[in-house]
Amino acid sequence: MIILLTGATGYIGKRLLSVLLEQGHEVICCVRNKNRIPNEGIYKHSKISFYEVDFLKEAKFIYQVRNIDATYYLIHSMSSNVKDFELLEETSANNFVKLVKQTSAQQIIYLGGITNEEKLSKHLASRKNVEEILKKADIPLTILKAGIIVGSGSASFEIIRDLVEKLPVMITPKWLNTKHQSIAIRNVMQYLTGVLNNKKTFNKSFDIGGPDVLSYKEMLLQFAEVRNLKRYIYTVPVMTPRLSSYWLYFVTSTSYKLAVNLVNSMKIEVVAKDNELEKMLGIEPISYKEAVNLAFQKIEQNMVLSSWKDSLISSYGKDQLFEHIDVPEYGCFKDKREEVITGSVDAVLKNIWSIGGERGWYYGNWLWNIRGFLDKLVGGVGLRRGRTNKTEIYPGDTLDFWRVLAADKQNKRLLLYAEMKLPGEAWLEFKIVNKDGKNYLRQIATFRPKGLLGRLYWYSVLPFHFFIFGGMMKNIINFKQS
Repeated sequence: MIILLTGATGYIGKRLLSVLLEQGHEVICCVRNKNRIPNEGIYKHSKISFYEVDFLKEAKFIYQVRNIDATYYLIHSMSSNVKDFELLEETSANNFVKLVKQTSAQQIIYLGGITNEEKLSKHLASRKNVEEILKKADIPLTILKAGIIVGSGSASFEIIRDLVEKLPVMITPKWLNTKHQSIAIRNVMQYLTGVLNNKKTFNKSFDIGGPDVLSYKEMLLQFAEVRNLKRYIYTVPVMTPRLSSYWLYFVTSTSYKLAVNLVNSMKIEVVAKDNELEKMLGIEPISYKEAVNLAFQKIEQNMVLSSWKDSLISSYGKDQLFEHIDVPEYGCFKDKREEVITGSVDAVLKNIWSIGGERGWYYGNWLWNIRGFLDKLVGGVGLRRGRTNKTEIYPGDTLDFWRVLAADKQNKRLLLYAEMKLPGEAWLEFKIVNKDGKNYLRQIATFRPKGLLGRLYWYSVLPFHFFIFGGMMKNIINFKQS
């Protein structure tokens, strides 16, 4: 089958892409920017193609997508903005319908959220509105509705992990007693592929969930049991939604915008209605504890395929992020350094590709941590996003409070763009160059200030740059990986 996949660079989309290719399908991916697509691995598969489509704008019809059999709609805008994500989701869905009506698609598959309560959060109400918009395409629609998805790299999994592993004792809001039916990411993939071209599922909606209905408190405690951690949780009725959002924001790796939307949703009970789909597809539901165990197996093997943090929703207003891939030359401050590489170039390149996350920044990690903490205090992303893979990195990935713009191993270049709160814009570039028969590591920090405050900021941190950037370069060259 020829399948059109939207949201191909998102958490679900990346995983579904691998499964569809394994099953022998030809996949056409709509992405907002092709710069995010690595030129390696499955992305070089002969049965995959990419086209740039921004569904927040009226999509121009692409001739190559006209002859498709089915399409997946996996676009979400949950944390793009606290106030206007409903409008963004509505715009995306309407533009998708305009495009897909011009194709030969025989099925639309949509993954939304469980909406069985009369009173819904804005997030869940928006998901329900998208369903109604997709029905206007007059193409058989299969709707799958899920609650919390448990898998390595999922937003909910990482938030629960942060809370459990960082806090032995938790004073929590009363919504932790709300009941929720989670589902393992493996089961989600089975449902998404199982309904494909299955006419029994056309024009129907199905709730999908695991076998356990647990409160958020029970999820936290069972997660702790899996990790062999003793945790104590006490709920209080006095924590307001705003305080709850700040609590999630400061303790976990989530953005404040996402925290607000999560808190609003977590107050609503999310339990799946019984339906025949599980039996129809022969799916064996995975328990919550088993899903957590499976997730950690992937983490320990460094085999996390996708992470919510790598989606641009974890950024702050960087919708046109890849416009910054050309580092400016004028009106900027630069810290430019070069040092000869006396040892193995491959070893240095490996060190560059392993920077950040658990490895750290090779010099003055405590200063980087302070900078991350200060960033959190002023509403930034901080350092808690880490990185998805310990040794591999791709365009679009998060790297602590940076975003990867270019990761070109062939040309030995890594370019990062700052997503911390700054009075200006910042880039950090590493490149190995050959001059006069010698190999050099070139390291350039670029800062384009915004107004007087930006200039004052640069000069105030200049003494720290002298030590940090110099030490970082030397240690990247000399660090020996085990």
